[in-house]
Formats: sequence, C-alpha cells, structure tokens
Amino acid sequence: MSRRIMLVTHPTRAEVHDLTSVFAERLGRHGIELEVVAQAEPTHQVVTDQKVVSLKSPVPSHVDARGCELVVVVGGDGTILRGAEIARPAGIPLLGINLGRVGFLAEAEKDDIEAIVTRIIDRDYRIEERMTLEVDVIHQGRVVCHNWALNEASVEKSARERMLELAVEVDGRPLSTWGCDGVVMATPTGSTAYAFSGGGPVVWPDVEALLVVPISAHALFARPVVLGPDTHLAVEVVPHSHVTGVMWCDGRRTVELPPGARIEVRRSSTPVLLARLGDEPFTDRLVAKFALPVTGWRGPATGAGPEGTA
Repeated sequence: MSRRIMLVTHPTRAEVHDLTSVFAERLGRHGIELEVVAQAEPTHQVVTDQKVVSLKSPVPSHVDARGCELVVVVGGDGTILRGAEIARPAGIPLLGINLGRVGFLAEAEKDDIEAIVTRIIDRDYRIEERMTLEVDVIHQGRVVCHNWALNEASVEKSARERMLELAVEVDGRPLSTWGCDGVVMATPTGSTAYAFSGGGPVVWPDVEALLVVPISAHALFARPVVLGPDTHLAVEVVPHSHVTGVMWCDGRRTVELPPGARIEVRRSSTPVLLARLGDEPFTDRLVAKFALPVTGWRGPATGAGPEGTA
C-alpha cells in the first residue's frame, strides 16, 4: 500500500521552498507521496437573527487528510493550528516543525530537517493526545454556530472604548459577572498561549482541566480558575449592555456576538493527535521556549542516607 504525507506550509516564509524540496526528494526516494498545502486565511463569521454568515472558509474543500499517515506542518504556532484544522477531523497525527519565534506546539526545529525526514520514513515517532474543546454559540434560543479549539475559545469586546459585560456560568450555576475586556477558556495545551499572557497558570499537558482567565476584569473576584475536565462552561454577553463582542477559537476562527449571545464550552471527544519524536519532559520544553533562568540546580540527590546525608 502506498504511503502519503501531507505537508502544510507557511505561505510566505523564505525557508519553505527549500524545506519542501528536501521533503519531496527524500520521501520520493522511498516511494512516499507528498501533498503540499499552503496555509489558508482564518474564518470570520457574523451572527444575524436568521443565520451565521461565513465570510471565509478555514479549510478549502479540496483539502482532505484522510489516507495520509501524517500531517507535517512547517511554520510557527499559527500554521500548526492551521494544520490541526486539517488533521483533527481525519484523525491523523500532526508533526510541527518550527519556523516561528516560540513554536510551543512544534516538535522540532528547521535545522533538524534531515533527522525528521528519517524518523518519518521509519515511522519512528509516538502519538500523544491533546484535549480539545467543543464550542457552541447560541442566540435567541438556538445554536447558530458550532466550533472547536485546541488552545482556547476567547470572548472579547469588539469596541475599545467600552467594556464588555459577561456573565460566567459553571455547570449551570452562576459564577460571576464581569465588566471586562474579555475572558479566555483554555485547555492545558492553551495554558501557555493566550491564557498565559492574560495571567493564567501554566498547566502541564497531561493534566485534564479547563481554565477560565478573565481579561482586565473590573471586579473583586476576577482570578483565573482551574476546573475539572467534564465541566460545562457558559459565557453570556449581558443583553442590556448593548455592547457587542467577538469570539475567537484558537485565534483563527471568529464569530461576532450580539448582546444576549451565549457561548457554551465543554470538553470534546475528538482530540488532536501530536506526533512526538522524543521523550523530552514538558519542564524542559517550558524552560527552553520561555528561556527561563535555571541557576544553582544540582539535580536529584543520589546515595542519600535515611537522614538525607550522602
């Protein structure tokens, strides 16, 4: 049976052409077909009283990863999130090669390209599941938009000069109402993205949890909270505020929110599958990506006696 790899690339980076050539030449020598897809534009949708109008499509209809054994992404975190839109519905593992600044979702750097191709040819990688979110936008009592997120779903104000008034609900019970710039509902994977910049905690990816991080909230209780993985979250744009908002999923797919719109978020049964090339612990990745200073560390004690003496 023939093998096929899908390569999703950043559309403008100068390095992409050379990296694509390396992939095509090396994989071709082993009879592996390569399908190349350039990154698409994000989706923008508008909620009206009658329907949701989609202004752009996140994934062209001809892009289908079914039958591929791997979706390889060359770019930064934004391009990797684009690749997740393709890989997730097909149930195909995703492997990111970083061309960006941080590349938290990436598994390797561009300088490792030869070793990466060899590992792909040998199928020498393991699969890690990452939790995702199902997101429904409800307006006037009906679901007008269904979406999903790997990192986060965020609700933000659409006008800089006015605060957005949001009511937050956990498992059908009211938690708080915030006058704020927005709120981020994130997975552990997304804890190092938008939620982190908003002051949320870093959550290790093997922890099953949902995060709620208010953004610039004017309230006595406006702290980030960490909730169980089966929690049902809801955020409602308070109707009497007459202020519209906007919801973003992974910073790529956006829906405008009129007053009274309700956003319901829950854990999805469909994860994103990440291909991993090594056994590097998350702690090391965190230190490397954020360039954290580590001084004075001596490592685990060895040969310690019962009273902690060597």
